[in-house]
Amino acid sequence: MTHHPILDTTDQPPAADLNGGQRVVDLDAAERPADLHSAERAAAEFLSALGIDLDPEERQATPARMARAYAELFAAQPFQLTTFPNDEDYDELVLARAIPFRTLCEHHMLLFSGVAHVGYLPGERILGLSKLARLVAHFAARPQTQERLTMQVAKCLDANLRPRGVGVVLEAEHTCMTERGIRALGATTVTSALLGTLRTDPRSRAEFFSLARVPSATGPR
Repeated sequence: MTHHPILDTTDQPPAADLNGGQRVVDLDAAERPADLHSAERAAAEFLSALGIDLDPEERQATPARMARAYAELFAAQPFQLTTFPNDEDYDELVLARAIPFRTLCEHHMLLFSGVAHVGYLPGERILGLSKLARLVAHFAARPQTQERLTMQVAKCLDANLRPRGVGVVLEAEHTCMTERGIRALGATTVTSALLGTLRTDPRSRAEFFSLARVPSATGPR
C-alpha cells in the first residue's frame, strides 16, 4: 500500500547571509525546556486512568521512564547548516539515500519511522553531506505529519542553499496505522517534495527518483 503525493510550495524564506566566507544558518529549536517532573506526574495519571496498576515494583518507575523517553524524542539538536562555494562548478545531482528517521505522529503520539532520500542540484554553493541527515533529524524531533516533515526539509534546504533544484522523498511505516485501527501491517507511506528543476524538468525528475529507487510519477501535479 503506497501513498505518493507530489507536494509543492511557493513561499520561500530569504537566503542566509554570508559569514566568514561560509553561509551559516543556526537551526536551534528555541522551545521551552522539558518539565520532567510534571511530565512524570501526568504520565502516572494517564496510565492510571487507563486502568494500569503502577504498584508492582517493575512499573513504579514507568512514568519517569515515559517522561524521559518522550523528552528525548522531542529534543531537537541545534546545528549550523553551513554551505561552501561550489568551486568546481559541480552541476550533477547530490543525493543522500536511506537516511533513517523516527518521529511521532501528532494525531496519536505513536511512532512512525523510515528512511529519507534528500538530494539537490547545486548552484553556487554546496553543503556538507552530514548536514542532510542532521536536517532530517532536526525536523523529526517534534510531533509531525509525514507531509509536513517532507516539506520542511525541502523548503529549508532550498531557502538556505539556493540550489537549482531540491528533492525529498520519505518512506515510512506508521504504527498508528499498523498497530491499531485498520492494522495494515506492512503498509508504507511515501511522500515527496520537488522544487525547482527537479520539479519542472522531466529528465532531472526521473533521475532523482531513479537514484532514490522510488517509482517516478509522470509529471508535476
